[in-house]
Amino acid sequence: YEALGVDPGASDAQIKKAYYKKALKCHPDKHPGDAQKQKEFQAVSSAYQVLSEPEARRRYDSTGESGDDKAG
Repeated sequence: YEALGVDPGASDAQIKKAYYKKALKCHPDKHPGDAQKQKEFQAVSSAYQVLSEPEARRRYDSTGESGDDKAG
């Protein structure tokens, strides 16, 4: 949730909107050679991957773990 800047109660639409907004700001194509922006993009993408899938989100909400050590 922190990587996307949303609350745990955020709707799917809010999560999607936050993902697109953050991904545009740190996309590697917009910042070639910037390792920090690449790490940010990876964190945002991993978080979205977990939070956009209902089962993965439930698992993350109940255990704090995504099954993917990079997301959350």
